[in-house]
Amino acid sequence: MPTVLSLLGHRVVIYPNDHRPAHVHVIGGGNEAVFNLHCPGGPLELRENYGFLRSALRELKAELTDEIALLCGEWSKIHG
Repeated sequence: MPTVLSLLGHRVVIYPNDHRPAHVHVIGGGNEAVFNLHCPGGPLELRENYGFLRSALRELKAELTDEIALLCGEWSKIHG
């Protein structure tokens, strides 16, 4: 599972054998959240949350939004 970005102490991961739509997994501290990317320009959408506090999710979403072009590019590289 390629880590494509490190964000606020968490790993942002795109699994090579994963399904569409384009999305990332944010993993850290025993928690995981999945955000749909809606490439190429967003908006990001929280799809699943396992343990992150709402405040952490807001921070993560803001940081991921700043990196949406990079994340969509990485998804495209991995999934074609």
